Amino acid sequence: MISANIRPAEASGTFSIGGDLVVNRLGFGAMQLPGLGVWGEPIDHDGAVAVLRRTAELGITLIDTADAYGPFVADRLIREALYPYADGLVIASKVGFSRQGANKWAPLGRPEYLRQQVELNLRHLGLERIDLLQLQRIDPKVALEDQLGELGALQKEGKIRHIGLSQVSLAELETARTIVDVASVQNRYNLADRASQDVLDYATAQKMAFIPWFPLATGKLVRGGGQLSVVAQAHDATPAQIAIAWLLRTSPVMLPIPGTANIEHLDENCSAALIELSDSEFSSL
Repeated sequence: MISANIRPAEASGTFSIGGDLVVNRLGFGAMQLPGLGVWGEPIDHDGAVAVLRRTAELGITLIDTADAYGPFVADRLIREALYPYADGLVIASKVGFSRQGANKWAPLGRPEYLRQQVELNLRHLGLERIDLLQLQRIDPKVALEDQLGELGALQKEGKIRHIGLSQVSLAELETARTIVDVASVQNRYNLADRASQDVLDYATAQKMAFIPWFPLATGKLVRGGGQLSVVAQAHDATPAQIAIAWLLRTSPVMLPIPGTANIEHLDENCSAALIELSDSEFSSL
């Protein structure tokens, strides 16, 4: 375990979401805290609470959750573990999915539903305002103007500070920015999946936060002693740590949020912020 006086997440540097919300770039995703299939109570309740409390000790100031995680199980765990919240802690949440059971998700973007879920997020988290509220998926059955318009109304009411999007194309992102101010985009992105490179490039140019979900898809990359394994061995690190270090180096707007329900794994992930890849190692990956 990392020494109590070391806060490795601080080594990742800082980024200002929306120009006024400063966080350490290496954050934590709460998706793995609920039960199997992101459904129901955690297998180890006390362990989940301990992991969340450990994030603060490691210097993490950005925690990403969603109403759909449980549903609301992750929210309640965050409140139990960390309330009253420390100054500078940013809890980002998401709405826009409905749940029908374990591993079952369906987009639902009706304005009244989005408003309901924001209100329930606030209640379960014990907040008066969500600093970053992201539309988890665009519902193709509802006009984007209606979905984002409702979030914009909630923002004007003081219940949302900044609005973000999740898993969108570049065209969708550009259209969304004509409706509301967009402070962040959360797309799938990792060493093995760079399909959202155009969105990342746009976010980098616009100084918009890019939050990569599923950041640790390292399985295929380490088979047969691939380059990821070579770099990991050179740093006496795990492939997952190198994958996180690579993300942090890829763009100054990148805010990785690797999640886990295990303290040792959390410590390992945070230690990645201490790894400095050489130019040649970065290029080789």
